[in-house]
Amino acid sequence: MHTDRERCVRAVQSKDARFDGWFFTAVLTTRIYCRPSCPVVPPKPRNMTFYPSAAACQQAGFRACKRCRPDTSPGSPEWNQRADLVARAMRLVADGVVDREGVPGLAARLGYSTRQIERQLLAELGAGPLALARAQRAQTARLLIETTPLPMAEIAFAAGFSSIRTFNDTVREVFALSPSELRARLPKNRNPATTPGTLALRLPFRTPLNPDNLFGHLAATAVPGVEEWRDGAYRRTLRLPYGHGIASLTPQPDHIACRLTLSDLRDLPVAISRSRRMLDLDADPVAIDEQLRADPLLAPLVDKAPGRRVPRTVDEAEFAVRAVLGQQVSTAAARTHAARLVTAHGDPVDDPEGGLTHLFPTPEALAAVDPETLGMPRSRRTTLTTLVAQLAAEEIHLGPESDWPQTRARLLALPGFGPWTTDVIAMRALGDPDAFLPTDLGIRRAAQELGLPSTPAALTARAAAWRPWRAYAVQYLWATDSHPINFLPV
Repeated sequence: MHTDRERCVRAVQSKDARFDGWFFTAVLTTRIYCRPSCPVVPPKPRNMTFYPSAAACQQAGFRACKRCRPDTSPGSPEWNQRADLVARAMRLVADGVVDREGVPGLAARLGYSTRQIERQLLAELGAGPLALARAQRAQTARLLIETTPLPMAEIAFAAGFSSIRTFNDTVREVFALSPSELRARLPKNRNPATTPGTLALRLPFRTPLNPDNLFGHLAATAVPGVEEWRDGAYRRTLRLPYGHGIASLTPQPDHIACRLTLSDLRDLPVAISRSRRMLDLDADPVAIDEQLRADPLLAPLVDKAPGRRVPRTVDEAEFAVRAVLGQQVSTAAARTHAARLVTAHGDPVDDPEGGLTHLFPTPEALAAVDPETLGMPRSRRTTLTTLVAQLAAEEIHLGPESDWPQTRARLLALPGFGPWTTDVIAMRALGDPDAFLPTDLGIRRAAQELGLPSTPAALTARAAAWRPWRAYAVQYLWATDSHPINFLPV
């Protein structure tokens, strides 16, 4: 969008928050870059130039605005709705792969050369993978400076910087303030988190956001020991690159209140990225609802409760296992099966608040389980053991780097995998916004009540007009039912 100058200027002059994260405005006279909704008086159009990423602004020598804090904008929805090389690379950068494995590791995961990756990212984003990772480190450093009492040396290494000098130089260059000056700007009565390893922050999103089906689904299907709903917050354990963590997420009118307890602070950017992805916070609900509202039979559902998100996951392999456990059984039965696996094969964790006890078992741990000990029908047992063996051997990739069409084909080739299981994994684990479930009983029942075609083939044909947002149409159709997944828990 940053190449459409006239549209960008209109968005800046109207301070339209819907475009935050889509592009960034750099002001030539002040050498500052802002989000489109920056509250200051807009600069003259001739002094504006536009960039597709914060990293590109920083690379061009612009500093982040201290008023609108563009580094805290919601992420671009582009990276969650596309499955091309650039989108897959951006999802991996957000997951911290460049910091952990370098650009060669990023390229290896995507199956391309480092030169191809750098060329494509530069062409579309104006910054290469190292610059993008550097911008993310700067944002992480700012979070730690402002939300913890940690010494600056610890913050530098927790944010992923290789030296304190690099940390100081980067923060000063990006924010035009030294780390100590950033901390000194905090209100005097603000008390940063004092519990070791615990951070409190706000996760922004584009409005509107309807939390009912989002948190309702996560709470209704929560696996005991791994997830829970407590005091208005969804809480769950996280398996992270350097350790484990616990995320507590509470819906608020204009943000998601997030409290993270981490065994290693280096996992902060990954924990934030996965929490945002699980809650689908980078979606563009205005664009999605506008297209779905064009169908006269869907329009009343959208108008009644706009801004529905797709509840996703923080662990793609975990969700795939749970999808198999949920085949042809009730939500309660699926939770029971998953809880047994967790108790027997999950890794125990300590929860300061109690309630959460384990990490969900890894594919490697499940692949080593004796199939005869699994209390389920033989056919589903075969499906589960085949899946975890493929995941453990890395024959199937479900992570941010996954190629959606290729992954679908490999899943469909497994015994016991039909269109429903494959599409629900595509929708909630892979993050495909166009995944559709025409054979789902709840979808067919909703379609019949609304006057939509109820046979899978006819409904699929009708749903062609909803593309590429059919996964969101699924949420609106499911919402016609009285199932607990559609209601925010009391």
